[in-house]
Amino acid sequence: MAANRIRIAKDKADLVKSLTSSEYKSSPFQTYADVIAFAASLGNKRKKRLPLGEISKREPGSIDVDIFVSRGYDMAIKLIAIAETKNPQILSHLDGELEAQRLQIFEEYANGGLEILREELRGAADYSDRLLLILISERDSQPRSTEEFDLSKFLF
Repeated sequence: MAANRIRIAKDKADLVKSLTSSEYKSSPFQTYADVIAFAASLGNKRKKRLPLGEISKREPGSIDVDIFVSRGYDMAIKLIAIAETKNPQILSHLDGELEAQRLQIFEEYANGGLEILREELRGAADYSDRLLLILISERDSQPRSTEEFDLSKFLF
C-alpha cells in the first residue's frame, strides 16, 4: 500500500486514546491501529458507516497505513472495501484513486464502530469487561445450525 494514512475523527480521538494501553493502566488494545481495526470491523458488522467530519490533529493523529500492514490489518481493509463495493477492482494497488476509496471506506466504518463503542462503553469503569460482553452478545446473536456437522461434503 502507498504511504497513505488512516484518519481519526476529532470527536472520537479521546475514546481511541482511552482504549489503548499506557504505562499507568491496562487497556483492551495495545495500539491505536488495534482500536481502529476493531472499530472498523464492528462498524462493518453492524452496518454503521459514518463520514469523519473534522479530523484529529493531535494525539491520536492520522496513522500510517504501513502500521496496519505490519499488524496484519491490511486484509481487513481489503475485505471491508470489497464487501462494501462488490467490486474486485477496489483491491488494485496500481490505481491511487481506488486505494484512497478503499481507505475512506475503512475510515468511515471505523468511525461508525467508534460511535457504537462510545455508546456501549458509556459509564463503564472497565472497558475490557464491557468489550467482552459486546463480543459475547455478537457471538450469541449469530444463528446456529441445529443440524449435525456433515463431513461428507469434504469428500471428493
